[in-house]
Amino acid sequence: MTEESNRGLARGLTNYGDRDFSVYLRRSFASSMGYSREVLNKPIVGIANSFSGFNNCHRHFPELLESVKRGVLLGGGLPVEFPTISLGEVFLNPTSLKFRNLMSMDTEEMIRAQPMDAVVLMGGCDKTVPAQLMGAASSDLPAIQLVAGPMMTSRHGEERLGACTDCRRFWGKYRAGDVSTEEIQQVEGRLATTAGTCAVMGTASTMACISETLGMSLPGTAAIPAVHADRLRAGEASGLAAARMIDNPIRPSQIITEKSVENALRVLLALGGSTNAIIHLTAVAGRRGIHISLARLNELSDTTPVLVNLKPVGSDYMEDFFYAGGMGAVLRELKPLLHMDTLSVTGEILGDRLEEDPGYVDHRIIAKASEPLEPQGGLVALFGNIAPRGAILKRSAADSSLFEKEGRAVVFSSLEDLAKRIDSPDLDISEDDFMVLQNAGPKSAASMPEAGYLPIPKKLSAKGVKDMVRISDARMSGTAFGTIVLHVAPESAVGGPLALVRTGDRIKLSVKSKRIDLLVDDEELKQRQEAWKSPVTPVEQRRGYDRLYASEVGQADEGCDFQFLLPVEQQNTEPSGGST
Repeated sequence: MTEESNRGLARGLTNYGDRDFSVYLRRSFASSMGYSREVLNKPIVGIANSFSGFNNCHRHFPELLESVKRGVLLGGGLPVEFPTISLGEVFLNPTSLKFRNLMSMDTEEMIRAQPMDAVVLMGGCDKTVPAQLMGAASSDLPAIQLVAGPMMTSRHGEERLGACTDCRRFWGKYRAGDVSTEEIQQVEGRLATTAGTCAVMGTASTMACISETLGMSLPGTAAIPAVHADRLRAGEASGLAAARMIDNPIRPSQIITEKSVENALRVLLALGGSTNAIIHLTAVAGRRGIHISLARLNELSDTTPVLVNLKPVGSDYMEDFFYAGGMGAVLRELKPLLHMDTLSVTGEILGDRLEEDPGYVDHRIIAKASEPLEPQGGLVALFGNIAPRGAILKRSAADSSLFEKEGRAVVFSSLEDLAKRIDSPDLDISEDDFMVLQNAGPKSAASMPEAGYLPIPKKLSAKGVKDMVRISDARMSGTAFGTIVLHVAPESAVGGPLALVRTGDRIKLSVKSKRIDLLVDDEELKQRQEAWKSPVTPVEQRRGYDRLYASEVGQADEGCDFQFLLPVEQQNTEPSGGST
């Protein structure tokens, strides 16, 4: 009865004190699923399936799953699907980010606990891919990320539409009175009309491109539309590659390195990608003990051009990016800036991949590095007495006329306060003021929602105001745009300087100097700090996951991860400058 192999069902046995009995019992129960003895002897590729009726981005996963299984069988493995938490961006309260770490724990522990030799991670919607990458990085089993792929665009009259930059653009028109209730209802049904993630370079597509850059996804798979036949072929190829990795293991620890993380940062900047991605990449890298410094982000941003002409930065959509050459074209343009010796799940290094025939490239969509859309990267980190540990501005989606500006603060103490007063005709505000939202960071009651895209007050939008400086410790959707300072750290809820801002204070923004400063003297700030009281419900008055989250979540510059999920040697250390 002795089974020498530690693969397949013999891997990670339940311990009864008798190994042979453990194998015998496991095979007995597995047989009840109709497997033959021959099949039960095969190595196993797990398939982490985040399909859910509450996740529209993943509605095509049943079909995609079958293609992955087909690939695993081609590679001589046994495909075994298992469910995990799924995070549908718009269906979660208070916000999806609160549950990203929970999904990462679910993914990590199910990979670790169940008998699989490799795993394919099926995800797509904004927080699912980072959660899966975090879980894979921690479990360190050979893993391949298979993303959902973006939606296809739709039409409204003669206008092309795609979620969700166009969602916000039309809603802004509706608030300004330029679009009727009847028309906004028509648009509502035309913004998202296929399976897949948002059709622009939002968080989901940014993370798909980052996964491919890191080497955790197969080359050329990030941008394939969800409903394209190539997406099914990518599923088959991912299953086959996972099966092949069993004999030649390549682990996340070999792929997610300081060099590959720096490559991913370069790509994020060149894409004009989502601000959320800096939080997620920080968390993924942190699981391998790699710290991302916002100061280093600025150094990279100063020398990385914006190349991709997609909304919200440009004018096009992810399906255009796919047909224009996709990630391969971007990586080739960035080649002089990238580390060429990083490894991917294929066993190939980046330099070898980029030696292949580049094929057709549409430079209307993917600019040449010598003729970029912008000479500097899409994101910039700001520092100052409001944000001692940093804040993020997506300058590629902002109004450059507001980059060097001083203004009066108009403060909203919470999301509830914002909702109550933003459209009041009595609100004292002008387009030259700086809107400030407090208590919307990771430890706040709101748990860092995508609320940083503060609506332009109705009295101003009715006058044609499209943008103004907005500052918060919240996030914003990767599909959003505007001169918006986000991720202020430390946040208001822990007594960070943002909590001390009062309406009427003067604030100075200088993108050139990479600074955001509150123009209030130190003595006054000291008095305000002494009088400050936390608005957050104490941890000891909470229960369940809410209590765990409140006690463990880190700040934005730490990736909002839980301290205890970091490598043991990295736990309980103060934030510091890192090598990446």
